[in-house]
Amino acid sequence: MMLKDGTHLAAGGLVVSDPGILGGTPVFQGTRMPVKTLFDYLADGLSLDYFLETFPSVTREQAAAVLRHGWQRIASELA
Repeated sequence: MMLKDGTHLAAGGLVVSDPGILGGTPVFQGTRMPVKTLFDYLADGLSLDYFLETFPSVTREQAAAVLRHGWQRIASELA
């Protein structure tokens, strides 16, 4: 979804892409934390708990919801 100011929302509003925040990099809503960082941490074998300890601006609920959303997108493409 795109808003009038050029901001894009994804994952039910959990992820925001705003040209004024990190050049439009998708971030967790209400933070400046790129969503890609969560996936990078997990891909590198680091735990969700470690990610959350390192980046306290992201809540467990936000991270879990983004991961669920990613899984739902994959599942829907395979259905």
